[in-house]
Amino acid sequence: MKDWAKRFYKSKAWRQCRDAYFIFRHGLCERCNGPGKIVHHKIWLTPENIGDPKVSLNFDNLELLCQDCHNREHHGSGALGDGLMFDEQGNLVEG
Repeated sequence: MKDWAKRFYKSKAWRQCRDAYFIFRHGLCERCNGPGKIVHHKIWLTPENIGDPKVSLNFDNLELLCQDCHNREHHGSGALGDGLMFDEQGNLVEG
């Protein structure tokens, strides 16, 4: 995770927003209806917009995605190197 995003993703405000959005979407991926896993920002967060709650904490800018749909969003075809995946915060990790 990028240093500028760590504080936000560990914040109580984000955790509460993320958990409420997950419930709001009944835990289902909004693209494939599979089990949702990651609350994704449609407008990706940047150092410039992360402090704006209209972007970072707004349900209109969120989407609940499963791991596969989130991977496709960030890497097109979803083709990652062997053994790589994204964790709940969107970090590339060995899986």
